[in-house]
Amino acid sequence: MRTDIHDVQHSGTKRYRTLFVSDLHLGTKACQAEAFLDFLRDTEADRIYLVGDIVDFWRIKRGAYWPQAHNDVLQKLLRRVRKGNDIIFIPGNHDEAMRDYCGARFGGISIERNAIHVGADGRRYLIMHGDEFDVVVRYAKWLALFGDWSYEMALWANSHFNAVRRWFGMPYWSLSAYLKHKVKRAVNYIGEFEAALAAEARKHGAQGVICGHIHHAAMRQVGDVLYINTGDWVESCTAVGETEDGLFEIIRWSPHPIRTSRVESPVEELEAAA
Repeated sequence: MRTDIHDVQHSGTKRYRTLFVSDLHLGTKACQAEAFLDFLRDTEADRIYLVGDIVDFWRIKRGAYWPQAHNDVLQKLLRRVRKGNDIIFIPGNHDEAMRDYCGARFGGISIERNAIHVGADGRRYLIMHGDEFDVVVRYAKWLALFGDWSYEMALWANSHFNAVRRWFGMPYWSLSAYLKHKVKRAVNYIGEFEAALAAEARKHGAQGVICGHIHHAAMRQVGDVLYINTGDWVESCTAVGETEDGLFEIIRWSPHPIRTSRVESPVEELEAAA
């Protein structure tokens, strides 16, 4: 059963109890910083979790790329803190250097290795980036770096392909997302990743887990654990919002002049894993 998806026109600011975002990859050309800024302008929350890979130090080490929009994102987040928002940053593998500062606060933003979020209904959710359960990142970092380079090349090719599609009035099409869904190994990898994160949540006495890392937004039951992935702001422009009633939604932000988003209801999503 697929999640129910409907379009929402934002005539004003949308308010959530909590927002969860990950994988902005600031410092890369693929980062959709303008779309994220648009999202922040039209969305409010008392607490925001930055669930890893906010700044891509891997890419920055290969050559600096930092346009004004990327700086504006950091300034906007710091402004949110000054206005009273509680922001928790959980570093991922691309900004793992910040893990040395876990337990500290910078500009009012708390840096934590992981966190437990208590929902409006009292349920506990383990918040972590998720790279800890990626065997490639843990045991063959050179392969992860090669994969990162390959992904970057796929995005470069995809941008040219989609420029032609836009010229013909056709919507955006993601090569990497297509491969993730169609290649059996990738599908199995995602399934194993979800199961590992669910098991970790159980160890922490949590009823759910919220993560990022694999750039694949999802919300589904994995046994007795609610698995939620925030997706990314490289291709899909997705985030997760918790409403005041404690319901979780996947928000798919449309980076277009008309500020629209698709919201996926928190209904179990079942997909074939083979």
